[in-house]
Amino acid sequence: MNNFFSVEGKVAVVTGGSRGIGEMIATGLLQSGAKVYITARRAEVLNATATRLSEFGECIAIASDLSTTEGISQFVEAVTQRESSIDILVNNAGAAWGDTIDNFAEEGFDKVMDLNVKSIFFLVQKFHQQLKQGASQTDPARVINIGSINGLTNPKMNNYSYSASKAAVHQLTRHLAADMAEEFITVNAIAPGYFPSKMTAHIIEADDALKESVPLKRLGSYEDAAGTVIYLSSRAGAYVTGHTLTVDGGMVAAAG
Repeated sequence: MNNFFSVEGKVAVVTGGSRGIGEMIATGLLQSGAKVYITARRAEVLNATATRLSEFGECIAIASDLSTTEGISQFVEAVTQRESSIDILVNNAGAAWGDTIDNFAEEGFDKVMDLNVKSIFFLVQKFHQQLKQGASQTDPARVINIGSINGLTNPKMNNYSYSASKAAVHQLTRHLAADMAEEFITVNAIAPGYFPSKMTAHIIEADDALKESVPLKRLGSYEDAAGTVIYLSSRAGAYVTGHTLTVDGGMVAAAG
């Protein structure tokens, strides 16, 4: 039974892996026996995280700016120089922007769409051969995109480009899944609710009030984020593709 959820010996890439949900996912994969590459823009924060996580397994930090195709190409090249194949690609890196309808800047749309949507497609494209390399019918390669409940329901915030980008992530996941299944690559998304992170820090300052808004009366934890990724990356999740798993303590269900 334990082998159903094993990722022992797999090679994983986690973008935005220096903190928040990305760090939670990287930690879980390492503790479960995977070799993990993490990337983020700020090298000093990324390297500190890799040093900290290395107590759990082999964690390699490669700083990159995934908001540009040049940055994506440089990152993929750095990984492929070290690995002939990868088993798990977790597209977690993201950005947010908030402003009123009247004042929302074009920069706020471009920045968010470039990182949250465009980078996912081109990372999958440029890692395509490495994903195919070790994939098989019973143990496919896995692509896991981090969406959001903001892409499923009205967030009731002025983060217009963010909610639009996450809805796009969910649709891109379905589209890629249909096209890549015959190559034994599964593509799924996770739509998290409220988890502690830099992006949600301004929201969760009123922690108790926020917890009360969640049907399960708590924020998401390391176990919730990492456990979902491990399920999708293991034998237990090998027949699941094209789906968005909502991990939110019941918020979307309660939204009606």
